Amino acid sequence: MSASTTARDPNAQNTLLDRYETLLSSVIHMHELANTEQWAELIDQRTNYVVLVEELRELDATVVLESAARQRKAELLESILEHDVEIRRRLVARRDELGKLIGVSQRQRDLHRAYAPQQGAGVPYAADDTDASRSS
Repeated sequence: MSASTTARDPNAQNTLLDRYETLLSSVIHMHELANTEQWAELIDQRTNYVVLVEELRELDATVVLESAARQRKAELLESILEHDVEIRRRLVARRDELGKLIGVSQRQRDLHRAYAPQQGAGVPYAADDTDASRSS
């Protein structure tokens, strides 16, 4: 179907709006995953989301919407963006949380490295004391 045919096709307009609704459903699901801290599944869904966005971009470039359809598209986009902002907010909070955990882990590792040689040095002396008491 050529761009000019698609632009006038009411079915193409419905298809485009249906894709925006599918994208909205996807982003709502991702928002729920972020709220329940299901990070691995959220990342998997994000891949699907990116594919949907790319397909939508290609379709959107070929379809000219009538006034009512443009209004519906604007409403869908607004809702999609609101959910996306909340997902990003949750992801930034998670990133910050992980950063703090990594910092704590690195400090613990550094402390272990700093004090482990001293702890290990005490063990041979204890063995020397035991050997000394046996020979007495």
